[in-house]
Amino acid sequence: MTPEPAPAAAPGRVLRYQQVYDYVVQLVEDEGLQAGDRLPSATDLAARTGVSLISVRRALDELERAGKVRRHQGVGTFVARGRIPSHPARPGELLETLADGAGEPVLTTELLGVSVGVPSHNIVRALAIEPGEPVWEILRLRAIGTTPAILEQAVLPLRRVPALDEALLAEGGSLYRYLAERYGFTDDYVEQSLEVDTPDERERARLKLTRREQVVRVRGVSFDDAGVAFDCFQQTYRARDFVFYTAGSNNRQLLAPHDLGEWVVRPLSPPS
Repeated sequence: MTPEPAPAAAPGRVLRYQQVYDYVVQLVEDEGLQAGDRLPSATDLAARTGVSLISVRRALDELERAGKVRRHQGVGTFVARGRIPSHPARPGELLETLADGAGEPVLTTELLGVSVGVPSHNIVRALAIEPGEPVWEILRLRAIGTTPAILEQAVLPLRRVPALDEALLAEGGSLYRYLAERYGFTDDYVEQSLEVDTPDERERARLKLTRREQVVRVRGVSFDDAGVAFDCFQQTYRARDFVFYTAGSNNRQLLAPHDLGEWVVRPLSPPS
């Protein structure tokens, strides 16, 4: 059923779906409900708030979009897990940039692919390499519990990283720990840019998103202590599952917003 359109509210008048939204938020707070606790049914909420089922469903749509509830068809509506703070500017492995206030989240990794290809112009600029210079592309899917949460792409110049341990990556091993131990590369400086966008088809499929959901993309470049780039990356997060925090300042502008166009690696052409 198509959600009812949002009519213009008279001054001081609360829309009916907003009444339900506010009621659920207050109910969670007053009863101390925790993530995973079941909420009243739509019919029950309609009776409690004196509004139509259409308004209740609209409110639940908005609550789910805000990351406050999770709905499972045929099962019910539940309090959602709180959003996980992400500190994208914090150095180190991905897990070290995440915190949920109650300890580290449980991350699992699925290796989607490791290949060598030719980078797009924007990656060439980010890594300061020659056009057509081959790069590694590593694609991984990170899940928190059983929920796909982050789609990660790492791109490394083949000239600087001639070999990778694919078995290690397939087992969920840390790429950046491997680069530090094998090649001595550590991220002395990382430049990043964040954008909120609608997901493309690959992101939607991998992260199991609806067409109404948004993603946060974090693009970055890692520099060693000599100021030379050894990696660039893109991390696509389910927007409703995370809150992003960053602090600090620097004077570099190597990854300016106008450079965030096409960010792809194309397969190498077979030798003629």
